[in-house]
Amino acid sequence: MFSVSHSSQNLLTPTKTKKRPTQPHLTLSTKHKPKILVVDDQPINIKLLQRKLERQGMDVAVAYSGRECLDIVGETKPELILLDIMMPEIDGIETCQQLKANPETESIPIIFITAKASKEGKLEGLDAGAVDYITKPIDLDETLARVRTQLRLQEIFRENIELQERLGDARRAAAVGAITQGIAHNLNNLLGVVVGYLDLIKNGYDSPDMIKRSVGLMDHAITRMVKIIQQLSKIASNERIELSTLSVTELLAKSVERFQAEHKVNAKVELQTDFPAETTISANAETFEVILGKLLINAWESYPEATPDDERKIRINAHILRERMPSMLELQVIDTGAGIAPAIAETLFEPFITTKTSVGRGMGLTIARHTIRNLSGDVQLRNNPDGGATATLTHPL
Repeated sequence: MFSVSHSSQNLLTPTKTKKRPTQPHLTLSTKHKPKILVVDDQPINIKLLQRKLERQGMDVAVAYSGRECLDIVGETKPELILLDIMMPEIDGIETCQQLKANPETESIPIIFITAKASKEGKLEGLDAGAVDYITKPIDLDETLARVRTQLRLQEIFRENIELQERLGDARRAAAVGAITQGIAHNLNNLLGVVVGYLDLIKNGYDSPDMIKRSVGLMDHAITRMVKIIQQLSKIASNERIELSTLSVTELLAKSVERFQAEHKVNAKVELQTDFPAETTISANAETFEVILGKLLINAWESYPEATPDDERKIRINAHILRERMPSMLELQVIDTGAGIAPAIAETLFEPFITTKTSVGRGMGLTIARHTIRNLSGDVQLRNNPDGGATATLTHPL
């Protein structure tokens, strides 16, 4: 329960012999009326705080028990709760714990008001999730100042959320612009290839060898255009990916085999694991193999074109991370190639960012990161201190 000081310096009856200097305080936004919930089993204590807060332009709701507090919070969503600890049935500590355990109410700041002035008592309240602690007998002006401080912090929090949302919108707009520009650039170049070879065919129709070569190059360019469209379809698709339980060891082996077959490379990939062979993962085999294949071809192409196959070293280190939930499979695809060029280090996962000179490239890492993030994983890429680069793939186990 709350108790209000009634000494000779009681703030409800200020002395006339000494005028206090005006203290600066945080000002609140006038956009809305802050809603405060006061919880105590003693009506007189509630009345005193309610009158003080309402005189400052706040909307005050009241509850006379912890159970009533939980019911009211679910209906009104106050911006701040003043919560007495000593109450029958459900005390303030348990009430606070239940509020913090509910995702819909966990962000509401709670100020405890109690007679427990000991360090242990304060720590108990703060450990339960309170943001502040006021001991009895309370000073109403001090309580008002603390309430204002927490409301201002909440307002700053809301402003930061709005800023993050606007920043997210700006990033999405920039990504759309980058994709649009990349599509236009690559398709124009590929269409230029097709038109150029069509002109050669028209002018050299009497040369079968030239026609055959031109048709082959046109077919290659058209195939690249089709792949760009397919990749864009994958980015735009938000369909749920069906998962099944798979052996991690077999999944890694099949991913490497698929990479070698699809890209027609004689790559020797060294695989190192530190978990039992029977370890399983909930994943989609097709999606997993495609993502890992994109990281492997990125490692393969990091070497100069003249590098022999047996010198293009690629290693996969596979670990299980259980320190934080959920448990994750971490794959490190390590090469000793040219590394990440400084010019593209900050934009590596943006569409059509590539060090290759041929057109129609640059979507592999974009697709890989987009897909794995939809599965609550991630892809990161960094240079190694001794040369080459490491792509780190995390996938929920």
